[in-house]
Formats: sequence, structure tokens, C-alpha cells
Amino acid sequence: MSTVRDAYTRRSTEYAKLLGTMASVHPSDRQLVTSWADRIAGPALDAGCGPGQWTAYLASRGLDIRGIDLVPEFIAHARVEHPETRFDLGSLDTLDAETGSVGGVLAWYSLIHHRPDTIETPLAEFARVLRPGGGLLIGCFEGPSVEAFDHAVATAYRWPIAELAEHVRRAGFEVIETHTRTSLDQRPHGAILARRADPVR
Repeated sequence: MSTVRDAYTRRSTEYAKLLGTMASVHPSDRQLVTSWADRIAGPALDAGCGPGQWTAYLASRGLDIRGIDLVPEFIAHARVEHPETRFDLGSLDTLDAETGSVGGVLAWYSLIHHRPDTIETPLAEFARVLRPGGGLLIGCFEGPSVEAFDHAVATAYRWPIAELAEHVRRAGFEVIETHTRTSLDQRPHGAILARRADPVR
């Protein structure tokens, strides 16, 4: 993921200016993430937090949450803009969290640069750190087939929501809901709400 990190590093200031506040969030996304977070018993992780707007917003609502991102410039920006919230440098593929220690993981558009042959690595990490019954919420680009496209920063992937949900299930989750949204001015959007499955007894 070093190529992705370097690409975001080069455009971190521009990205934070354009997308680093809650003003850029679609109203239905705000409603979905907020309602999900209100059911989470922390601590929680904003995995791939970028400039930190979601982490700070959810923390302001009382959720015990910290942001994690691979891009040092994003972490530095988030710490300055949201000093009351914790942000740590780290990779989604090797999360700095104890096994079974987390109540929720938000991965809002943070898996879009993982290739189909690497997507199971972060999903396995999410399953590892979440306690049984913990919640996972994924936001992604949706499409009729798994397909790479030229994202503004680095190559990204769109997924049929059912196919990505199947990867989530295989990682040890119960998929609760899936959502899709299309509009004229945005790429099709998908979301997956899942619950860490209880261990087999």
C-alpha cells in the first residue's frame, strides 16, 4: 500500500480541503453512519480515517473512537484540527489493537484501494480486533462487476455489493444490511453493515 500512501501524501492538503469536513458528507451517509455508531459500545476504530472528520464527529456524539490512517499528513492534520480526539498512524492490514478489544470498526471508503486478491487481509484484521457481536460498517464504490478505475488519487475498485458482502461473511461476520445509492453527479455507492459472528461452540 506504499503507492497509495504516497499518492495521498502528494494530495493530502487538497484532499483535506475538499473532503475533510462533515459538510462534504451526503445526508444519507451521515444518517446511516450515525445510526450505526449510536448502537456501538466502544471502543471503536475509524479505520482509514483520512483527515479525521468522521472520527471527530462520532467522538463529539459520545463514542469512544480513535482514527487510524496510513498517511502521516492526514494524521498530522487530524491532530491539529481535532485535538480532543485520538489519531494514530497505522495500517488496516496490521491494526494496533488487541484481539477482541473493539466494539466497532468504521471502514468508510478506506478499502477502495485494496485489490480483490488483498481485500481479505483487512477484513480478517477487523474480525480479529472486534469482540463477538461487534459492529462493522463499510462504505464503498458499487458496480455490476469487480472493476478497477482511475480514482482521483490512486487506482480504486468498485464492487457488486453482494460480492463484497460475501467476502465479509467469509471473514467471520454476519451481514445485517446492505445499501446502494445512485445519483447523477456521483459514482454509485454501497454500504455493508455487519456483526462479528459469535465463536462456534
